Order: sequence, then C-alpha cells, then structure tokens
Amino acid sequence: MNDIQNGFSQSYAQAREKFLNAAQNAGLPVDSKLHPLPGRDGETLAMDVVLDGAAEARKLLVISSACHGVEGYCGSGVQIHALQNTAWREAAKAQGVAVLYIHALNPHGFSHVRRVTHENVDINRNFQDFSKPLPDNAAYREIHPLLLPEVWPPDAANTAATTQYIAERGMKAFQAAVSQGQHEFPDGLFFGGQAPTWSNLTLRQVLQKYAQSCQKMAWIDLHTGLGPSGVGERIFACADDAKAFARAKAWWGQGITSIYDGSSTSAFLTGLMWMAAYQECPQAEYTGIAMEYGTQTQDKVIGALRGDHWLQLHPEAPEALKKQIKQDLMDAFYTDTDAWRTQIVDQALEAMHQAVTGLSTP
Repeated sequence: MNDIQNGFSQSYAQAREKFLNAAQNAGLPVDSKLHPLPGRDGETLAMDVVLDGAAEARKLLVISSACHGVEGYCGSGVQIHALQNTAWREAAKAQGVAVLYIHALNPHGFSHVRRVTHENVDINRNFQDFSKPLPDNAAYREIHPLLLPEVWPPDAANTAATTQYIAERGMKAFQAAVSQGQHEFPDGLFFGGQAPTWSNLTLRQVLQKYAQSCQKMAWIDLHTGLGPSGVGERIFACADDAKAFARAKAWWGQGITSIYDGSSTSAFLTGLMWMAAYQECPQAEYTGIAMEYGTQTQDKVIGALRGDHWLQLHPEAPEALKKQIKQDLMDAFYTDTDAWRTQIVDQALEAMHQAVTGLSTP
C-alpha cells in the first residue's frame, strides 16, 4: 500500500472529496443522499453510496462509516483505501461478491466533529419500534445531572461525585449507565431519539434500493473509541441468534465478542442500526460485525463526550475552550499517527477478505 495517509482526511469535506475521487478513479457511480443541513464550513453533506459489483449479485458485503459522525475519520480512510486497492476489488469480484460502500451514515456529526446527528441522536440507539414504549434507562437518569455540569472542565465537587459513583459501582457499570442509550433527555448523552432520524430513514432507503437481490449479506460497520489503542475488536452485530454467532465465528475467528454474553467492551444495547438488515432485507441470510478500534482509555473517551455535549449547551463558551473540547473529541475517536492508521487498514482488509470467503462458503 502506498502512503497510508493518502486515504485519511483532516475534515469531512476533504474525506468526501477523496471518497468521490476514489469512486470515480475506480469507474464507479456515486449515489448521493443529500442531507438537509450544511456542514461546519458550509459544505454539502451527504450519505454517499457506491456499489462495486453487480446490482443483482446474490452475495453482498456492506462496508459503512461514520455511524457516529467523528468516527468517520477512521472509517472513511478504510473505505477510500479499499476503493484504491485493486487486489481487494478483484478478490471480491472473483468470488461474485458485490461490495456496497456507505460513506458517512451521519455526515453532520462527521463534519461538525460530533458523535451524534443534528438531532443530537446516537444512530446506533435509534432503530427502535417507536410505536411501542421505549427502553427505560434508570441508571442514566440518576447520573444525567452529573454528566452535564454547569461549568467545564468540571469543578471539584462534580469530579468528586463522579469519582465516588465509579468507586462504588465500578467503571463498567458507569460505562453501561452512560452508553446503553436513553430516550428521556434530548440534550443528554447517547440519546436514542423519540422518532427515526434522517440517517435512519436514509439508510433504510439505501438497503431497499441496493440489498434486495442478495441471498447472503455481510456487514462491517467501522467504529472507534473502545478497547486497546489500534486493536480492532470484532463485535457480533446481529440479533441474539446462535446460528448467526456460529457463522460469524467461523468467518472472523473465535475471538469475536458479543454484547449478548458480556464478552464485548461494549455495554448491552438496543435500537441497533444493523437490525435494519432484518427489516429491510428479509430475504437475505445476514451476518455482521462492528469493527471497534481502540483509541484512548474509557475515562478519557467519556470525558471528551461529556465536554462536547456541554459545549452544545453552552455556545457562549470562550473560543480557546471550544477548540480544546473539539480537539479532545477528535483525539478520543481518531489517533493521528501512521502506526495507528496502518493497523486500522490492515485489520479492516483482513476482515473484508474473511467476509468475502464467508459469503462464498456453502
């Protein structure tokens, strides 16, 4: 692979331009689903979709980025490198696997350096049945005032109260309370929404258009922020189904983890995005993983998220503090080194090749 930096970007606008150019150079058309709002620098926002392979292919691999906006700095780089990688593209084609690249599921968060959508929603908690009562997160309700203090950085009293909570309940319980998702506080962290977001509805349109012919469907959704730096945890991304889990292990290795048995660094979640695969593509046998690349320690990542949500509520904050909060968020979800980027691309390519092999196994 040439210069590893070539596929990665310093802004959403640059990432989108590189993705569009990579598709054009590969001779592939782009289907752009335009977002209703402008980007941070006034640029056009879109969920850009590229199909590499036959529209009627029986085997389909979906590779998606920026479910959590700022995490797109990693995922976009993987997608661009993949489109530029002739050997990878030919390997998929030789097995009859079409590859669907969905660039920037949440372009607004990607552009504005936020994890959430313009509705302040975490997409990966938003795929609920909104006609039914939504999940209740009592543990989040208890700590919501703690997470969003009056001042930032938090004062001594807030820090002491947070430290005490973690000391009494444990870091894992704190992480679960914060990240499990909640539908009660629209200004809070990991808000799952009260209705489907633009990204939710648009992704469903994409699956309805491009994933109706496949009989077998794989999905690799690219994430960052949990686990050891640079290590790509392969988190089972299907319904709690023993057959699908066995299939995922056969494809991606015995080290695959799950939110259902507690082996993943992720807490147990509901409203997960990839449940749309079952709803929109019922004809297909579905197998998926989230590739979750580590960046910083959990306390730093949660701290950066708290700061970003605080900033959203305090637009009057001084410019220097705004800049620091945004830099902290970038650092929490993207490690700006060639060593980290190389790890990211190498592990993603391995998982992609494994998915193609898995899809082609009778």
